[in-house]
Amino acid sequence: MEKLKVLIQKVCTKEVIFYAIFGILTTLVNVGIFFILNFLLDVEENLSNNIAIITAVLFAYFTNRKLVFHSEASSWKEKWIEFFKFILGRAVTMIIESVGCALLFAYAPIPNLISKCIMTVIVIILNFFISKFFAFKKVSSKSK
Repeated sequence: MEKLKVLIQKVCTKEVIFYAIFGILTTLVNVGIFFILNFLLDVEENLSNNIAIITAVLFAYFTNRKLVFHSEASSWKEKWIEFFKFILGRAVTMIIESVGCALLFAYAPIPNLISKCIMTVIVIILNFFISKFFAFKKVSSKSK
């Protein structure tokens, strides 16, 4: 029981909790924008979806940058590099999700919705680590 408590304390850090909260909010932004555009304003489905995804990724970038990972980038160049890394990371996980889902849909003896959920969890975890160790990597005290 004590080992479980220690594991939970290591995993449930402020950073992870904030990442989860803003992940949920990012999902709400995505779905909300899609709903408003497609159902209320009658914008075509694919255009609505693409606008919603772009808006959600931008929302995720700014909330992750400031509120989750506390970026130390100060110059415009550092901020653009960080943004590019964030977008690159999201593009990579999008490909992983697409390929993973296609493989699970074709070859796994499990329902498609379960396959989608499995890949979504994997992508969320990958996005956390890509953001933490690639996009919003802290500047070491040696290089300051």
